[in-house]
Amino acid sequence: MFTGIIEELGAVESVEVREAGSRLRIRCAAVLSDAVEGCSICVNGVCLTAVDLRPDSFAADLAPETLRASSLGRLRAGSRVNLERSLAAGGRLSGHIVQGHVDVTAAFLGLDPLGSDNWWLRVRVPPEAARLLVYKGSVAIDGISLTVASIEGDVLSVTIVPHTFRNTTLGSLKPGDRVNIECDIVAKYVDKLLGRIELPGGLTLEKLKDLGY
Repeated sequence: MFTGIIEELGAVESVEVREAGSRLRIRCAAVLSDAVEGCSICVNGVCLTAVDLRPDSFAADLAPETLRASSLGRLRAGSRVNLERSLAAGGRLSGHIVQGHVDVTAAFLGLDPLGSDNWWLRVRVPPEAARLLVYKGSVAIDGISLTVASIEGDVLSVTIVPHTFRNTTLGSLKPGDRVNIECDIVAKYVDKLLGRIELPGGLTLEKLKDLGY
């Protein structure tokens, strides 16, 4: 589990395309301080298993499903990435619960200045993600814990404060770039339950609503 608080900006050193999937090597420092073979590191919002640890880098294998469901397949040597170690038991949950399991990718629309190095970020999300987003709720964009400032149709907007702008990859995005979206895990469970739950005696949630409950 992660919290969406980015610890370090890493750089892709190499991308090795394999028969199935690919292998990334990422140059970094801070997230390696207590890393061990097989530990989890979140890369742009995707939980990856760190292998082949070196003093200044680690490798991670990307399965075909990871390449299909996330934007990691677009990374190239030199690409900057958001990095976060998994949350230690007893650590502070400064952001929100982030699993590192990407729900959808969204199209980056723009990053508009608000003044004093604050920014208004807009992305277009697919319908299946839009229904899970609520005003003032939490969302992870490329692994960054953010608060929903506006959701109008399929356009999600969030405010980016100076610290986040300076210490993440958001400032380098260009219109049309794909970003990884992970919706709040609580919203996903509620959506699942409301869509399938049936109550005893043949009652359903819809029937209870019709009865005024």
